[in-house]
Amino acid sequence: MIGFKSMAKTSPAQFVRQVRQEISRISWSSRRETGIATLTVFAMATIAAIFFLLVDAVLSNIVQLLLGLGS
Repeated sequence: MIGFKSMAKTSPAQFVRQVRQEISRISWSSRRETGIATLTVFAMATIAAIFFLLVDAVLSNIVQLLLGLGS
């Protein structure tokens, strides 16, 4: 293939060292931060579900009135 650059070959041992080095750089969130994030996701999903339920009901009523099916 034209323009294809081959990647540098690394030995399995060097790859493992690089992976361990990258893992050591990860900053893991605390149990409290994870719990707060989980609750936030559930709250936002609930709010979005209620919002779309209300919008769907309003639009459904409007369509029924326009088509004369609401009488």
